[in-house]
Amino acid sequence: MPTDNATRPRVGLFATCLMNLFRPNVGFAAARLLEDAGCSVEVPQAQTCCGQPGYNSGDFEAARALARQLIEVFEGYDYVVGPSGSCMATLRHDYPKLLADDPAWRARAEALAAKSHELLSFLTDVRGVRSVPTRYAGTVTYHDSCSSMRGLGVEAQPRLLLGSVAGLSLAEMADREVCCGFGGSFCVKYPAISGRLAGDKTAAVAASGADTLLGGDLGCLLHLAGKLRRDGQPVKIFHTAEVLAGMADGPGIGGEA
Repeated sequence: MPTDNATRPRVGLFATCLMNLFRPNVGFAAARLLEDAGCSVEVPQAQTCCGQPGYNSGDFEAARALARQLIEVFEGYDYVVGPSGSCMATLRHDYPKLLADDPAWRARAEALAAKSHELLSFLTDVRGVRSVPTRYAGTVTYHDSCSSMRGLGVEAQPRLLLGSVAGLSLAEMADREVCCGFGGSFCVKYPAISGRLAGDKTAAVAASGADTLLGGDLGCLLHLAGKLRRDGQPVKIFHTAEVLAGMADGPGIGGEA
């Protein structure tokens, strides 16, 4: 990987709302992985929410305003990378549709979409990372979030990188492609359905025999962590970036400080 600052691509790290509020360690892990992959990483202070909650709720005007703000903040970077398939799918797929009626903004949205990537797919597909020099002693199972897998095609990439972690064993759970029931506001609007899906997912986690649950979307992981804790299951939960960056030595998501 290049080390000369003049040849290192400038990456704007998209700091998601959930990461800021509940798990800043994911951002530090993402920055470490990107820097190790030869990137110059910046976290623009003027960035905001991507607008997905408003978009999904039908408040398109608010979503457009946030989209324009985010485009202005990030369009000067070589890449925009975020540790969330959900948010990055919004930038990649929803922004061009949101701003389709304005040719100038649509072009800017399409340009941003073309250089916006989910973290793990960026590392493997863009930067060519195939392994990480870290260790994690445990058996993990991986949750494929709907936005990452269905929206962005992120499925093989995390498994490739996890396969290089010394001491780590991967135990795939049954029905790993099935939704966990989070779905943003879905879990609030339809709690019974959401709870049933979460229960099915955590039962699959337990049946896998894994002691650790990993994933690439904090919304899903927070949702499942709550269910696991309520059921008294002693499974550790981390964002995959934390394990890959060697930053999973503290309490897991939902664990005690």
